[in-house]
Amino acid sequence: MSLSLPSWPASWSRQARSNATMVVASGVLVLILWLMAIPLSWAPEPIGPAAQDFAEGTRVTVELTVVSGLVGIVIGLMAALGKLSRVAPLRWLASFYIWVVRGTPLLVQVLFVYFALPSLIPSLKLSDFASACIALAFNVGAYNAEAIRSGLQAVPKGQTEAAKSLGMSNWGTFIDIVFPQAMKIALPSVVNNVVSLLKDSSLAYTIGVVELTNVGNRIQAATFQPMPTLITTALVYLLLTTVLTQISDAVERRYDVEGRRP
Repeated sequence: MSLSLPSWPASWSRQARSNATMVVASGVLVLILWLMAIPLSWAPEPIGPAAQDFAEGTRVTVELTVVSGLVGIVIGLMAALGKLSRVAPLRWLASFYIWVVRGTPLLVQVLFVYFALPSLIPSLKLSDFASACIALAFNVGAYNAEAIRSGLQAVPKGQTEAAKSLGMSNWGTFIDIVFPQAMKIALPSVVNNVVSLLKDSSLAYTIGVVELTNVGNRIQAATFQPMPTLITTALVYLLLTTVLTQISDAVERRYDVEGRRP
């Protein structure tokens, strides 16, 4: 299955084409989330009777992705700054976090947050959705940290020196000069991490989150028809990742630093 978006007029600027693509792809995503139950209801059993369940599971999957993705960007930025900090304990803490998260399976992290974290902090009461969001956010944050760190280090030092020579403060130099350029460089990797997070969110079913994979498993167990259920689940994931990929490509074109994309 592939999603073909319109070809924009050649006279349009790169930014205009990218903005139009993002608007169209976002509109398609909204339509998928709110109207998916209608075409699925026409499908034969066991898909048709469970069309509303598939639609609800898809919405939960997208909610997991969006919430975890946004929090993961913030965590990644903090970890990247910590790893580049002149304060040794901050560097050690950020490096330890990235090392642990990238070196352990996401499934183990999800189970740890859901089962072990409340035991370590008895006053902490987390729902299954919140537990999944925390695990996914910290996981993608570790990968975002390395991408953002690379972006920060890619900004020429001469620009920082020039800003300071003009009397700008360290904070002003970072906010106005370094950070915007670093995020443009890191943006493709960060956006791709968020798209991959959509598929990784399927592991939330292990702690009871009723997302798309969980819905498929329940229908399969109730009807003993794995083939149509698994195919439908896979096609929905494929459709969602295709739309998100179109959005990510448009974002990359919109903020392409060197103007290499046509």
